[in-house]
Amino acid sequence: MSKPADSSLDRIRRHLVGLKMPCALESLQDTVQRIERGELSTFEAIEALLGEELTTRQSRRIKMALQTARLSTIKTLSAYDFSFQPSLDRQQIFALAELGFVERRQAVHLLGPPGTGKTHLAVALGVEAVKAGHSVHFSTLADLIASLTRAEREHTLRERVRYLSRHRLLIVDEIGYLPVGTSGGNLFFQLVNACYERNAMILTSNRGFGEWGEIFGDAVVATALLDRLLHHAVVIQIEGSSYRLREHAQLLPEHMRSRPSASPPPEPPVKRRRRSKEDA
Repeated sequence: MSKPADSSLDRIRRHLVGLKMPCALESLQDTVQRIERGELSTFEAIEALLGEELTTRQSRRIKMALQTARLSTIKTLSAYDFSFQPSLDRQQIFALAELGFVERRQAVHLLGPPGTGKTHLAVALGVEAVKAGHSVHFSTLADLIASLTRAEREHTLRERVRYLSRHRLLIVDEIGYLPVGTSGGNLFFQLVNACYERNAMILTSNRGFGEWGEIFGDAVVATALLDRLLHHAVVIQIEGSSYRLREHAQLLPEHMRSRPSASPPPEPPVKRRRRSKEDA
């Protein structure tokens, strides 16, 4: 290679260092050799260098975003065994993965007995949202209430609620496994109220909506929560046995092999339109 060409190559290296493009820098020499052998045109070489750098940056961004979202265990829809839960509408789940519910700021409820894959689906949808560039936060209800309680004790509740409601998608897992009491219910209501019609949510529960009064220790708080969480909602009922225990089903008592699902959502109240003077 001539000295002018070497000089140009050195300048390209310095540019790549200045632009913080380490992957393109690492591939530069090999790409130049492929150009010299006639394997790549100049435009193809530029596309290859930029494409590799972009792919690496996107992978790094997604990895960091998944960690920030607290999605430490990655689940995918392709890994979910839909054949084991025939009651589940596969097309509906994949339609949710297109993330229209995030744009519409809807709440998605995944209801069903323990072990039926609710968390798997919630995490998989969260992963799709992260890949699309949305900010996501995942937490169990117990951990969420603990963090809100701690913030209230430290007089930083408003800041904590503001931080959580800043995410485009908030995933709340395991509603109903542990009672949170009246104080916890009030704290959760403040968060839900802050997210209402501003953020999308995914909530998983092994309990029907009619039992939320027990979970949150107050029927009034439960009603207020459901009033907001069911206003713009998609409710998905999963029926069937535990996916985790499928290989050991023969060891379980008969009454545990096929458990009833969570009760369906209540019928929304009919709102009557007030009669105006013109109607009279």
